Amino acid sequence: MFAKETYVSRRRALKKAVRSGVLLFLGNDQAPMNYEDNTYPFRQDSTFLYFFGIDHEGLTAVIDIDEGREIVFGNDPTIDDIVWMGTQPSLASKAERVGVGETLPADKVGDVLREALSKGRTVHFLPPYRGEHRVKLQAWLGLPPGAQDAAASTAMVRAVVNQRIYKSDEEVAEIDRAVDISVDMHCAMMRMVRPGVHEAEVRAAVTAIAQQGGGDNAFPVIATTHGQTLHNHGYIHTAHEGDMFLLDAGAEVGSHYCGDLSSTCPVGNDFSEQQRIIFDLCLQAHRAAVDAIALGVPFRNVHVKACTTIAEGMRALGLMKGDVDEAVRVGAHALFFPCGVGHMMGLDVHDMENLGEVWVGYDGEPKSTVFGYKSLRLARPLEPGFVFTIEPGIYFIPELIDRWRAEHRFEEFLCFDEIDKWRHFGGLRNEEDYLVTPDGKRRLGTKYKPMSADEVRAARG
Repeated sequence: MFAKETYVSRRRALKKAVRSGVLLFLGNDQAPMNYEDNTYPFRQDSTFLYFFGIDHEGLTAVIDIDEGREIVFGNDPTIDDIVWMGTQPSLASKAERVGVGETLPADKVGDVLREALSKGRTVHFLPPYRGEHRVKLQAWLGLPPGAQDAAASTAMVRAVVNQRIYKSDEEVAEIDRAVDISVDMHCAMMRMVRPGVHEAEVRAAVTAIAQQGGGDNAFPVIATTHGQTLHNHGYIHTAHEGDMFLLDAGAEVGSHYCGDLSSTCPVGNDFSEQQRIIFDLCLQAHRAAVDAIALGVPFRNVHVKACTTIAEGMRALGLMKGDVDEAVRVGAHALFFPCGVGHMMGLDVHDMENLGEVWVGYDGEPKSTVFGYKSLRLARPLEPGFVFTIEPGIYFIPELIDRWRAEHRFEEFLCFDEIDKWRHFGGLRNEEDYLVTPDGKRRLGTKYKPMSADEVRAARG
């Protein structure tokens, strides 16, 4: 939690941006795993945290811009709560710590909202992403779940995005801390991966480091010898000589700011010749993307720089042919790199993704529908305070290769006979996190994650 004035200032700026109406903030509730008292670890809604800073379940907040009221709704702990969970602060004391002077019981939210609606006033809310949010909106506003996404307030979405997208110095300090713990997670993986190590063991080891740092994983860990599957959460394989091990993992610190890193290392003592070629090409794409980061440069250009580097490398290997720029323009490179080169990061590992990529990453401009480009979550011009990942990857996905070959797709650019010789290669990526500064850019974190093949090999000990 930051100082009281941080939250007061954030709310003041939001009220100025939206100008009128009632702003509704839905905090998260506990979510049962298999019965009511056995819950998933609680995670507060990030926008609620950003403006109110209270990391407790069962809360709702309202900012009535026109009447000058700020209210936190919730219930004080009962004696049963105290017996099971220990002494709890009162709702009023929680609210006072973030500069809110008015609190009401949880069951009063609907009364306040319905009174505002009866006066013809606008109730602004953000797109719901949890089931309990949809139930509450239906009860309080009379909106059926199927109508809620369309009724969400674009004005509030844009105002929230335009604040949260620019990270303050105190936010960046928390992200630096999360990235440093994330580096420790990746270095631990490099030290422990050997033939016979199970994916689940790596997942457990890096999760322990995240939790020892006072937080948890920022997202479900990807720890796999099958790197061609972009989000592989199976943890069912044992590492063998000749495999590569891909870890995509990051820490979320106690303040809930995130880190997000990826690394790939050989399971044996060193990369094979083929693995080293692709690893080095991926690192070239990474460095090309980093070099392209600059004030005012559209992030789409950063992505294209990585794509072009990969396509040039594939042409040099005989896997692609023809005009590289044209191949990248139409998306032929996406056979090897079907995702975006990065995404915003902050309180969410994919920052504010629940508010819509079209606002967060595109400032209202339409997204591409082309395979590969449609997965680019960030494209807008870069500004000071933006925090994002850089994570190009190269993947040989047999099912995708077969589909495109059968469809005769991009035959003027793709050499399928040669590509077939690499079809069981797997996949790899390397990832770092960056901040745009007034005079350029800065890699986040004070610790350095091994990046080159030689650095990875040395880190393995």
